Amino acid sequence: MRIQIIGAHPDDCEFRCGGTANLCVQRGDVVQYVSLTNGCCGHHEMEPESLVERRKSEALAAAAVAGVDCQVLDVPDGHLEATLENRLKVIRLIREFKPDLVITNRPNDYHADHRYTSQLVQDASFLLMVPNVAPEVAAMDTMPVITYFWDGFQKPSPFKADIAVDIESVFNNKIRQLAAHESQFFEWLPHVDGCHEPVPNDPAHRLDWLKAYFEWLHSPSISDSCRESLVHRYGQERGASIQQAEAFELCEYGRQPSSSELKTLFP
Repeated sequence: MRIQIIGAHPDDCEFRCGGTANLCVQRGDVVQYVSLTNGCCGHHEMEPESLVERRKSEALAAAAVAGVDCQVLDVPDGHLEATLENRLKVIRLIREFKPDLVITNRPNDYHADHRYTSQLVQDASFLLMVPNVAPEVAAMDTMPVITYFWDGFQKPSPFKADIAVDIESVFNNKIRQLAAHESQFFEWLPHVDGCHEPVPNDPAHRLDWLKAYFEWLHSPSISDSCRESLVHRYGQERGASIQQAEAFELCEYGRQPSSSELKTLFP
């Protein structure tokens, strides 16, 4: 199976579904992380030009931890728009990868880049099979299934967990992926989130700190918010005990799988 995960920034894919990506690789899937922007604005001290190179290196390091392919586009951070030019970029990159499953942001989100990432994937979806659009890349024969990452936003509609994935066995791998993005999880995000716990210098202690920081960011936990889906998929005993999970909502665009097929798309 081929799974393409499209986020707005070089750390978005890992943050939202790094565990699922790692489980997919373990079962033999080909997985690709895509960032539609270059992340040039995500720091309180570094200049954009040098930050771009650093974040590309971090993205490649994180992808290596997960065992996935990685692409970072050249759109400036904070400047992504749902333009025709960007729509064609998204059509081409999806066609070139030929995914069975695309995972991306929901359209309601605090960050404009996240919202426009979702909009661009939606706008591209039908056109993936239209050969006269972007004819330099062959049109797809089959529409991929499209799903959204989990988020906690309630308006205009709250997230609906159509499927949830137990990531406890690979949670440490997910944390290592996030840790590869040093500029973000040890510098920029603690600064912008107002986290007052000092970041340790020791690498081993940093991983423990990052686990605590991740859980602080997700309180209540993702697993609690999608408990019903976890119980439905894994049974009452296991589903009730899972502490680390990732959840996904089926997009109305793209191919609509049956409930049983949706389970096979996710590990």
